[in-house]
Amino acid sequence: MTVAKNAFSKKRDDRIREDIIRQIEWDPEIESRDISVKVDECNVFLSGFVHGYLERMAAERVAKSVYGVASVANDIDVKPKTQRTDPEIARDVAQTLRLHASVPDDKLKVTVRDGFVTLNGTVSWNFERLSAERAAQTISGVLGVINLIQIKPTVSVPQVKEKIEEAWKRIVDLDARGMSVVANDGTVSLYGHVHSWAEREQAETAAWQAPGVREVSNHLVVGL
Repeated sequence: MTVAKNAFSKKRDDRIREDIIRQIEWDPEIESRDISVKVDECNVFLSGFVHGYLERMAAERVAKSVYGVASVANDIDVKPKTQRTDPEIARDVAQTLRLHASVPDDKLKVTVRDGFVTLNGTVSWNFERLSAERAAQTISGVLGVINLIQIKPTVSVPQVKEKIEEAWKRIVDLDARGMSVVANDGTVSLYGHVHSWAEREQAETAAWQAPGVREVSNHLVVGL
């Protein structure tokens, strides 16, 4: 029985690994062919190197999108083709934020140290926070982005909980019956079970879209 179970587990891991590799090769944002993929009990481990931070995050996103994945550990190194100074990176990040329609750049502050960008400030919506982070990721020379942008609460706790639950029900491939929400002063905790990592991400994304949410603690368990 144990031998059969181990054989099934290995076959499942091999399938997941092959699917991830094919998706990485397919994704136009990922140019590197130096990414290694290992899978153990549905847990994915990415290593190797890429030339840009946005490419690193794209590889992680692709791995999470594959059916059957329980978790992803991203150890991919960023090795820019050309070295850039921190002031150059900071200047380009600030300019990109100013040009981005979804980012209130007047409320944000950018600092860079050893290629790592730190974003500070306050916004009203999580999509503004994420837009600023993604904009910073696109800049050449960036090795990582530390997003410390805060979200200012604008609605009551019961409204936040209600809006998240309503959003879950509107998502066709998400079963809201196995999940629950606990909201407290801008902090949202998610509990229950989902069928895949992609569903777990969908549930969290929907929670972040509620106005006034400053933090989402995702305790959803993936179970096939």
